[in-house]
Amino acid sequence: MKLNHIPYIFVAVLLLVACGRVKVPTEYIQSDQLPSIYPDYIDVTVPVNIAPLTFMLDIPDADMIARYRVGDEEVVCKDKMQPTDDEWHRLTEKAKGGAIEVDVFTRTDDQWTRHKPFHIYVSPDSIDPYISYRLIAPSFVAYESLTINQRCLESYEESVIYDNMLCSFEKDGQCINCHHFQWYNPQRMQFHARQYNGGTVIAIDGKVKKINMKNDSILSAGVYPAWHPTLDLIVYATDKTYQSFHVTDPNKVEVFDEESDIIVYDIDKNEVTNLGNDTTEFEVFPCWSPDGKTLYYCSAHFERKYSTISKQSEVIRRYTELKYNIYKMSFDPTTRRFGSHELVYDASAQDKSATLPRVSPDGRFLLFTMGEYGYFHIWHHDADIWSLDLQTGEARVMSEINSPDTESYHSWSSNGRWVIVSSRRYDGTFTRPFIAHVDAEGKGTKPFELPTADPDYHRQFMRSYNVPEFMSGPVTITPHQFADILKGEAIPVKYARPSGKE
Repeated sequence: MKLNHIPYIFVAVLLLVACGRVKVPTEYIQSDQLPSIYPDYIDVTVPVNIAPLTFMLDIPDADMIARYRVGDEEVVCKDKMQPTDDEWHRLTEKAKGGAIEVDVFTRTDDQWTRHKPFHIYVSPDSIDPYISYRLIAPSFVAYESLTINQRCLESYEESVIYDNMLCSFEKDGQCINCHHFQWYNPQRMQFHARQYNGGTVIAIDGKVKKINMKNDSILSAGVYPAWHPTLDLIVYATDKTYQSFHVTDPNKVEVFDEESDIIVYDIDKNEVTNLGNDTTEFEVFPCWSPDGKTLYYCSAHFERKYSTISKQSEVIRRYTELKYNIYKMSFDPTTRRFGSHELVYDASAQDKSATLPRVSPDGRFLLFTMGEYGYFHIWHHDADIWSLDLQTGEARVMSEINSPDTESYHSWSSNGRWVIVSSRRYDGTFTRPFIAHVDAEGKGTKPFELPTADPDYHRQFMRSYNVPEFMSGPVTITPHQFADILKGEAIPVKYARPSGKE
């Protein structure tokens, strides 16, 4: 990728030496086998406004000629399928509601083979123009080179929202995490910075401030945010978090809470309030319904059994017993009062653990991640995406989206027709963004990997994508503006005692 003259903007350059004058072979052997290509875009469904899908042959020592075709419109490329933006968008406009036909020819020992054709289906449902995500090395302690980035889905343009290194100096390191937006709005954003110059950064319509949310009455500063769809209220989890390493388990590491609660932060009043402080309940991952009248969250019940060891040691010893269920509380936007908690999905009854609830914009479906235990499922190879129909109460594993490896963080597009999922399906180590169409009945399609100008880009890129979020446009506050705020003093929050529930 090449550095543009605008700071922190990266624009991919297409080297289209093979497209334009290439012709498909006229003499070949017909095969009944599909081609082996990377990324696997065979029979995927894509939005009409997505950036061009590029791919390459995934076998060594063979030449490739590939063709995209819709009626009399076609694009033929050699070695790598890399159509230009104009070529691709002519194809997708013609194929909208239908499909692009794809032919792949391979040559070994001077003999061409035409593989079984496949399709790229083009949905008329558009997708939000931007996503954001955290880029981090897939390690347990190395987070110095860490950024929150944004990517235009209609092109390959990517830029940095904030760079961890801007406020780090030698031993004084910083870790940024938990970026979030109010209802897809890039002008209303928050993220956390831990350690050096730490605090919670909140940006509202061009104004940015840093909050010190630590208080003796709560466990920690807020994490895992959920911004109310219309009000200036953010619900957070607050916790005492630790990690522990396995010696032989393929999951390698456990991230767990010794305690966790749910808190509410009123932006206008600069006040934080506990929603619950039951020491036997580990609450985490709050999530609002689209109408802002229901708060969903996860909680695991944990009672002490051993008085001779610390609670932290006991949680480590009993980590496989932590089974999270999904709960909800009603909320009155007028009085700003919460109701009692209700069980929504009992994963523990299946000896499973449910985390990361996200409700579709029409309010019907709740996606969540299911694993064997615990809540930090991004490190669990068994983690899958499930769907709960909030009308019928029926839950099912979304086998059409899942892979044999980890599926974890996920979010809905603003029109509810697309979901993006962090998946480790290709190598078991790096999380990559995969996008799938979801119809009105909650049925998904085969996911496709985030398109890149060079189809081999992700296999050469040594970073994981975490917490993908859709946005209606780009964040316009610069990384250095955020850094200037982080270098300043944080505004301490006021603690307000809970006034009770309905």
